[in-house]
Amino acid sequence: MNFFPKPYADAVARLRVPSGFLIVVVFGWFSRPTPESMAIGIPISLLGLALRAWAAGCLAKNQQLATGGPYRYTRNPLYVGTLLVAAGLAIASRSPGLAVLFVAVFLLVYLPVIQNEEQHLRQIFAEYAGYAERVPALFPNFSAPHENNPNPFRAALYLKNQEYQAGLGFLAGMLFLLWKMLG
Repeated sequence: MNFFPKPYADAVARLRVPSGFLIVVVFGWFSRPTPESMAIGIPISLLGLALRAWAAGCLAKNQQLATGGPYRYTRNPLYVGTLLVAAGLAIASRSPGLAVLFVAVFLLVYLPVIQNEEQHLRQIFAEYAGYAERVPALFPNFSAPHENNPNPFRAALYLKNQEYQAGLGFLAGMLFLLWKMLG
């Protein structure tokens, strides 16, 4: 059973990217970084970026069901990585309000998008139902058996999926926080 009505999930899927620009403005306005907050937040965000990079390099969208690499532990490693990046940014920015905003966006925007994506995957991959029974949606299960990796990391997929854009966005955010902290 789906938690979010389909029209709502479709609407927020279309608004996901434009709302990201609004979040950037809010992030810039309310951030109050310190050397300590940056020292804690940056490694968390880097862990999220690394997870996103690994996942993107194992993902052949709509061609093959990704079940190896980080997809062995969670069905949505790109979103788990996004959560880690957002948590790190919220910590680095030293703004509880931003943390609340990131949580609200994840619950009200990203969860419905995940729901839509899972419906799509069920339609195009017959084996998705069994995969979904074995692998949790978000919180990783690190006790998953190590099987042959059908989706090894490939740099070509990383590039095709344009995951480097997340790294560039993170770098811009960190440079802004550094400028704000020193300014």
